[in-house]
Amino acid sequence: MAVLVAGGAGYIGSHISIELLNNNKEVVIVDSLMNSNEDVIKNIENITNKKVKFYSLNMINEDELEKVFKDNNIESVIHLAGLKAVGESVKKPLEYYYNNLVITLNLLRIMKKYNCNKFVFSSSATVYGQPKTVPIKEDFPLSTTNPYGTTKLMIERILKDLYNSDNSFRIVMLRYFNPIGAHESGLIGENPNGIPNNLMPYITSVASGKLEVLNIFGNDYNTKDGTGVRDYIHVVDLAKGHIKALEKIEKDDGIFVYNLGSGRGYSVLELVNTFEKVNNVKVNYKFTDRRPGDIAECYADISKAEKELNWKPTKTLEDMCRDSWNFIKNSK
Repeated sequence: MAVLVAGGAGYIGSHISIELLNNNKEVVIVDSLMNSNEDVIKNIENITNKKVKFYSLNMINEDELEKVFKDNNIESVIHLAGLKAVGESVKKPLEYYYNNLVITLNLLRIMKKYNCNKFVFSSSATVYGQPKTVPIKEDFPLSTTNPYGTTKLMIERILKDLYNSDNSFRIVMLRYFNPIGAHESGLIGENPNGIPNNLMPYITSVASGKLEVLNIFGNDYNTKDGTGVRDYIHVVDLAKGHIKALEKIEKDDGIFVYNLGSGRGYSVLELVNTFEKVNNVKVNYKFTDRRPGDIAECYADISKAEKELNWKPTKTLEDMCRDSWNFIKNSK
């Protein structure tokens, strides 16, 4: 019985695949390689000394996706596939709605056909929109500020409707905050194609000399040092949360939602200063105007996941910064 990891060659998916293999699960990976590389599959196998079955395909193609279910005894699915750049989604909303919704619908229809009913969905803290208070709890009002976030919220709604129509499904929706870091081996980490969308790849690009300067958007927020505060979580802690989510639906019926974050806020300057200190490198930065729509603080209440999943992040901000840089140095 195998776990299908849709988007398993990506940044988060590859770390989840490693944790699954370390827990003696059979792993099947499907990935379009649009924002990843086939070398990642070899690195997953090198790290774990185990084989994975890999299919390079776009899940828009329902027939190709169904062949994966025909060829393998898929017991459960972890779904991370999709377009994921917030800024790009504003410029290309139709592409985002079409891709992210259709691949999910294809996947769910095939799962239903093959009586595969355990599903873990990679959602996002973007479904909370601009929360009025922090820390953010799972029962906060939901809204979005960009098409990427809206696709996540739409899929959450689809999953709720699916569960209401068919209680045999067991579903966990995981709302990620800001994953950073890399595997301690230095073999896999965040290596986006093109311009980085997230803060840590920008920091590592400046530290490595690929970019000249890091723009910090706003230093006049009502925070400890004036820069924006976000919840950063080590990608390995995040991956382990998926193992706990699978364990939950292996024993319990229902549909569940959990925040996965560190449960505390770190400012942009705190992240930059910690990165410089633990890695003994300089990161040139300058302050620029705030970006429209950015909020001062955003971090998670993770008590529900701690209680119901018996999950707790263990890695520090120093670990996140050290592992991120180790991966970049290793991949030069």
